[in-house]
Amino acid sequence: MAGAIASRMSFSSLKRKQPKTFTVRIVTMDAEMEFNCEMKWKGKDLFDLVCRTLGLRETWFFGLQYTIKDTVAWLKMDKKVLDHDVSKEEPVTFHFLAKFYPENAEEELVQEITQHLFFLQVKKQILDEKIYCPPEASVLLASYAVQAKYGDYDPSVHKRGFLAQEELLPKRVINLYQMTPEMWEERITAWYAEHRGRARDEAEMEYLKIAQDLEMYGVNYFAIRNKKGTELLLGVDALGLHIYDPENRLTPKISFPWNEIRNISYSDKEFTIKPLDKKIDVFKFNSSKLRVNKLILQLCIGNHDLFMRRRKADSLEVQQMKAQAREEKARKQMERQRLAREKQMREEAERTRDELERRLLQMKEEATMANEALMRSEETADLLAEKAQITEEEAKLLAQKAAEAEQEMQRIKATAIRTEEEKRLMEQKVLEAEVLALKMAEESERRAKEADQLKQDLQEAREAERRAKQKLLEIATKPTYPPVNPIPAPLPPDIPSFNIIGDSLSFDFKDTDMKRLSMEIEKEKVEYMEKSKHLQEQLNELKTEIEALKLKERETALDILHNENSDRGGTSSKHNTIKKSSPRQKTYLHLSPQSRLFPGILSVVMVLPSVILTHA
Repeated sequence: MAGAIASRMSFSSLKRKQPKTFTVRIVTMDAEMEFNCEMKWKGKDLFDLVCRTLGLRETWFFGLQYTIKDTVAWLKMDKKVLDHDVSKEEPVTFHFLAKFYPENAEEELVQEITQHLFFLQVKKQILDEKIYCPPEASVLLASYAVQAKYGDYDPSVHKRGFLAQEELLPKRVINLYQMTPEMWEERITAWYAEHRGRARDEAEMEYLKIAQDLEMYGVNYFAIRNKKGTELLLGVDALGLHIYDPENRLTPKISFPWNEIRNISYSDKEFTIKPLDKKIDVFKFNSSKLRVNKLILQLCIGNHDLFMRRRKADSLEVQQMKAQAREEKARKQMERQRLAREKQMREEAERTRDELERRLLQMKEEATMANEALMRSEETADLLAEKAQITEEEAKLLAQKAAEAEQEMQRIKATAIRTEEEKRLMEQKVLEAEVLALKMAEESERRAKEADQLKQDLQEAREAERRAKQKLLEIATKPTYPPVNPIPAPLPPDIPSFNIIGDSLSFDFKDTDMKRLSMEIEKEKVEYMEKSKHLQEQLNELKTEIEALKLKERETALDILHNENSDRGGTSSKHNTIKKSSPRQKTYLHLSPQSRLFPGILSVVMVLPSVILTHA
């Protein structure tokens, strides 16, 4: 009895220990996942689980997004998941997206999964026209997207129409020109063919390097009103805060870089931006909802933290990730080189096989021709032998007739008539007989010579037949395949071809090393400038080519603004826009040229004002 009671108690206590859970669906740019979460989990517990599942370590760029009454919100790390204003109907859905954008994608994005997620998100924003992209740049970006998906261009595989089902260009660009899908595909393919040899991660990084120079890249826009009640747009990005006219999201009217802002605060629906320079007036504005103010403050805090973080030495975690990324990149480069060598060896082997097959076919054709020549020689020899036999019989017959004529002449002479008339007649007959005998002798001699010639031709024909038989025998006994050098066997696995020692990653930079690095940096700078110049020439050439097909009446307001900026000679980089709109910006940071190549030994000397983010 006591044992039964104890077993029931242990079962009930075990049942009480099982935590209650709910289902969460996480939607990324290319996949969906579902997790069972405990009721007590906070936002950080769920976020860390998603990052571990994706293998993502650069977590500071991302967040879990959800929607509240047509307003975007982000999951707070220190708040329970179910305490947020989300739907309680399971599964609870969140979108795993980039919340903050890097200033320089090539330098800041280390992991390949991070680059891939940014590539997919930026590509979707461009296609959905949330980021304005000029037509010529859209074609170039589409070519890199095709390279990332299909690999190297192969005319035998990527035939006309292989991009018919792909969404590569914004609809605004397609409607702006009188061009068929085939014409767009032709121009995209022309640039796609030039990207041969780029791996998927390299093509995606080139895509991001071009996209990050677009004016609307990484900017979050919010509708606001100033103290006078004028409707404006507030833009928050990695560089600072920007004030836009609602009709012009490309060029800001006022910009506040993060290093020129002293304080940001809000009270209810009023936001206040205090510049570092006290001579500049405080900028105040109102937003429509308190929830929007909270979102703006979140983005300001996160972007400012990353802004300050970029201007400090990399943390140990980032240094380790960059070292691992370099090792992984080197390993992949070696693997690509090995695959390229194997591909080259396979192609050479296939070419050798094709050459041997061609030579074998040629030898078979030569053997067939030699056999046919032999048969023709045998037939010719038979014909010549038969003709020689006939000629010899004719010669014998002519000789017999000549002998009979000689006998007739002798008989006529012996029986000559005595009278003169008979004598004359007899002389005449004798003369005719002599002429006839002479002709018969000549004909006999000619026939004899002809018989000799035919015998000689017969001997030559038999000699040709003998040579043909000998050649056929030589071809039949000739080896079919020439000796081919065997392909070297791959090295055994216990003999490594490379030995990368971790100690080799350490550097001892002296004066000579710094000089060498400076030379390499200058060389890379020159190569980059040449590449940029070539790319710009290509973009201008494409723009000129398709300009004649543009439909002016279909231009959007952003197209007109972009063209006006281009006609005025304005640059497309919002970095320069900030420099122009903020002439009072001071230099707080000095980066040596080597810092871009060796962030691990980055020497940073800076003085940045502290930014106080307060809630009134």
